[in-house]
Amino acid sequence: MSSTNSLNRRGWLAVAGAAAAGPALAQFRVEVTGVGLTQLPIAVVPFRGEGELPQKLASIVQADLERSGQFRAIDPAGGAGLDETSRPDLAPWRQKTADALAVGSASRLADGRYDVRFRLWDVVRGQSLAADGFVVVAADLRLAAHRIADMIYEKLTGEKGVFSTRIAYVTKAGPRYNLWVADADGENAQSALASTEPIISPAWSANGRQLAYVSFESRKPVVYVHDIATGNRRLIANFRGSNSAPAWSPDGRTLAVTLTRDGGSQLYTISAGGGEPRRLTQSGSIDTEPLYSADGRSIYFVSDRGGAPQIYRMPATGGEAQRVTFTGTYNISPALSPDGRWLAYISRVGGAFKLQVMELATGNVQSLTDSTADESPSFAPNGRLIIYATRQGAAEALMTTTLDGKIKARLPGKGGDIREPDWGPFQR
Repeated sequence: MSSTNSLNRRGWLAVAGAAAAGPALAQFRVEVTGVGLTQLPIAVVPFRGEGELPQKLASIVQADLERSGQFRAIDPAGGAGLDETSRPDLAPWRQKTADALAVGSASRLADGRYDVRFRLWDVVRGQSLAADGFVVVAADLRLAAHRIADMIYEKLTGEKGVFSTRIAYVTKAGPRYNLWVADADGENAQSALASTEPIISPAWSANGRQLAYVSFESRKPVVYVHDIATGNRRLIANFRGSNSAPAWSPDGRTLAVTLTRDGGSQLYTISAGGGEPRRLTQSGSIDTEPLYSADGRSIYFVSDRGGAPQIYRMPATGGEAQRVTFTGTYNISPALSPDGRWLAYISRVGGAFKLQVMELATGNVQSLTDSTADESPSFAPNGRLIIYATRQGAAEALMTTTLDGKIKARLPGKGGDIREPDWGPFQR
């Protein structure tokens, strides 16, 4: 990648110059690997009537739950005919060691929409835990399944599910670049932008309605903001030299960017509507890849001011920077968990680029992968998963991992060279 300020496994050199397999639901091309220590066993019975639908709802729900690392699938055989109105005999499910049972139905209405309903049972206590339904068009059947998975996840874990959120990523296939927006499981990808020039650094706004990114269509890196619903976009930064690495403030009013307008790569802030940027750093080094903390008070960034790229933190208004990463000599691509507890980043270890996670309070660092070409980590909005790009064999891949690295899932992605995923926020 030729971006002046794209710090990833492909980009920093250009800047400086300037588990056990357990495939789940293969029909959705989701491969879950690893074994969690505390997984809740759940049976998700095929929804009554879903055979007539273009989407198999129960399989989508089950795949979502397994990918989270919190659940273990129990064979749903024996559940035929059950739906949300049934009072099931739970004894057979207890014998299968299921703790929870999900059932439901789907039917086509006269107007062509679909009525989707579900119920969640506590098998151990014999109680109904949740029930709900949606009326959706055919294009939103997957979304209905994701929302059901979210409800099940929240009811059984006490935390919000992320299955109805979205991800963005970039592919390069031949001479063509595409910016994709997809469901959190990698399916249902829609192209937001296609170009014969590079597209890099997609970044979701906090409300999930906009993506900032860098496009080279004017033969230099320029920052745009793209409205997902309308496809409209606006130019944010097109100053002399390079304009790159956009990052949203939590309130959506400001973007931190890397500009070379005054010489070397330095950090600036600029209004989300455009305008004159305000310079934050005053170093003679390469400062790039800014990232706001969740409270908006700090900016994390990458700098080679110590001789090699490391991650630093400074006040969001500028000021003295403190070094954050001390393990390893080459650390880039910071990502913060929403609760501010964890910092994910990419470290070069013996020539390999590997995903690491640090507990900020203690400085303890753990390597999460055994791959060698990881890049661009991004946390799920509930902080429980990290999405990243990597290479498996000769193929590029989108992966998710739990924070302990024990459960990973490969997501489907559009063909070509896959790079720079960013996980969007909860839908508002």
